[in-house]
Amino acid sequence: MQFSFSDEQRTLQTSMRTFLEHECTPHQVRALWESDTGRSKERWSRLAEMGLLGVLVPERQGGLGMDEIDLVLLLEETGRAALPEPVLDTAAVGVPLLAGLEGSSLADGWLRRVPAGDAILAVGHRANAFVADAHVADLLLMQHDDELHAVPRPRVHVERQACNDPSRRLFSVKWSPASDTRVARGVEAKRLLAGALDRGALGAAAQLLGVGQQLVDLAVRYATQREQFGRPIGSFQAVKHMLANVAVRLEFARPVVYRAAFSVARDVATRAVDVSHAKVAAAEAAAQAARVALQVHGAMGYTCEVDLHIWMKRAWALRLAWGSTPWHRERVARAVLDGIDDD
Repeated sequence: MQFSFSDEQRTLQTSMRTFLEHECTPHQVRALWESDTGRSKERWSRLAEMGLLGVLVPERQGGLGMDEIDLVLLLEETGRAALPEPVLDTAAVGVPLLAGLEGSSLADGWLRRVPAGDAILAVGHRANAFVADAHVADLLLMQHDDELHAVPRPRVHVERQACNDPSRRLFSVKWSPASDTRVARGVEAKRLLAGALDRGALGAAAQLLGVGQQLVDLAVRYATQREQFGRPIGSFQAVKHMLANVAVRLEFARPVVYRAAFSVARDVATRAVDVSHAKVAAAEAAAQAARVALQVHGAMGYTCEVDLHIWMKRAWALRLAWGSTPWHRERVARAVLDGIDDD
């Protein structure tokens, strides 16, 4: 299959990169580590103005009416910038969940709020041990057995859990399922939750591409500045080979992630295995980028003051989000060996 992005999609990606370079600097990311929520309301509003939150929202509800092929490049840029705000769970996972509740007045009302930046969504799925950004979510979409519930923030109790990434806020959520919160059950709920898992894993994979690329860029920059024996360490063959290997691995992972975005957008039969392939490829590329970047930085890389830590910790955290690497490997293996696309 021949596939390439349009000029409009690439222009939108470039605009998002430029925006985040100014609005989400390492200094700003670090500053939020010490705040109560770890999130910026002002930046969330600006992300809404950029249209990012409404990419998948239907036009009739004030969104852009686009699909995952349009969104994947933008999510990649959020990874490159280590954006703390919950774009993935709100715009890439939560919105399609609500949009799948056809004819629901509840869904219609919330979908109109998201593009304007007036609502944050959190998703509780069995693929994740904890719920990301439950503390700032206005509505939580929670799985309970074979049911999907839409639970307003006042009806849940959250408790923060430890995470090696200071920007990532994870919570255990206590809540009581009720008939007035249930929005789907049985086959419909299973379909919606399967889609949420694949969109979450796809979004995490796209962000991992951006994280991995930023790690390589940081390592290359340092290698051109740090000198040993009167020469930049980047001129040493061993360092060149390490960085080249990571760059190749990222380039091999990138089309796999883009293919998965196509599969999700078009709901093709191989969607689940394509997404798992993408998550494994992107996670392993980002993990290798983190290792090599740390090696290139040497002892300096172990100090928390170095910005490298922002992206290393994000790579480690995203590797576990929406299905671990072993879980996705097993899903691919089952599809290959047993002809099973999903469970």
